[in-house]
Amino acid sequence: MFRYIISRLLYGILVLLGVATLIFFLFNVLPGDPARMMLGQRADIASVEAINRDLGRDKPLPIQYLAFLNDISPVSFHNPVDKTSAFYFDTTKYTSAVTIFNIGKSGKAVIKMPYLRRSYQSKRPVSEILAEAFIPTMILASVAMIVASFIGLILGIFSALFKDGWFDRTALVVSILGMSLPSFFAAILIAWLFAYVLADYTGLSMFGSLYTVDDFGRGEYLDLKNLILPAFTLAIRPLAIITELTRSSMLEVMSQDYIRTAQAKGLSMYHVITRHALKNAMNPVVTAVTGWFASLMAGAVFIEYIFDWKGVGVVIVDALEKYDFTVVMGAVLFISVLLIIINIFADVVYGILDPRIRYS
Repeated sequence: MFRYIISRLLYGILVLLGVATLIFFLFNVLPGDPARMMLGQRADIASVEAINRDLGRDKPLPIQYLAFLNDISPVSFHNPVDKTSAFYFDTTKYTSAVTIFNIGKSGKAVIKMPYLRRSYQSKRPVSEILAEAFIPTMILASVAMIVASFIGLILGIFSALFKDGWFDRTALVVSILGMSLPSFFAAILIAWLFAYVLADYTGLSMFGSLYTVDDFGRGEYLDLKNLILPAFTLAIRPLAIITELTRSSMLEVMSQDYIRTAQAKGLSMYHVITRHALKNAMNPVVTAVTGWFASLMAGAVFIEYIFDWKGVGVVIVDALEKYDFTVVMGAVLFISVLLIIINIFADVVYGILDPRIRYS
């Protein structure tokens, strides 16, 4: 199992390197000068050149690329002497850095937190912006995925047990409707219905801000009712897919010989499902759950934007509108790391559920 996990980690690092390379060259060949965007079109040439030097854009593209990889890597190499170098060790940028070893008199290797640069517009560190947006997105995605997984598993199991009955047909219609309904349309429809038409009865708001200022002005508190509508909307599509996958997988497993043997031995249906059928039917469901959770953690842009949920999706949209490329690049890298971690976790779960996978 240890070698299996190490191989997955190495594969994830290679994928992350490819993503970092792609987004660097993509955003550095786009038209537009970030310095002009920060200072305005009437800025003088000296100010523009000073900003470009600060951003490292005055260096050749290959040097910029190597400096970018050096910044985002936890282990990096720096020049602590020459301030004009693209690899100069600036203590205001690299926090919590620990020197591993020195390389002659003008170089050293350090372990540090990955540095995602600063926002062109707000001048704030990108890591700080993403850290603020990550918590609301994590809460929203986690609640939505828990609801979708719990309800989807129950609906899928009962649909398989009562195949071709009224329950199975109803669940099938609901699943098809959930998979075919666009997220942005579902968000608008649910917000209009429950937070506008039925607002007097539900007490829900169209704006899903995680925190609300209290009536006495003592600060902010967590208002969970604001989570209901965006989480429910976000859970619709994964719930439909989990239901159908659970149903089809359970039908396949329930037709196996060992299930009939367990039933012939007199085991109750509850024990047959929980001890034998469900575990062997979980692999495709785990794939769906981890894949959807990764995409939800990446930021459900339409849902967050419509419900004014200050998460990663809203940060990406705002950065694109303002041409704040460092924020977009940092967000894409952040999303890639999340996807890689969740996929590695899914691979490990596969290995636990089916030991044949980690030996193949």
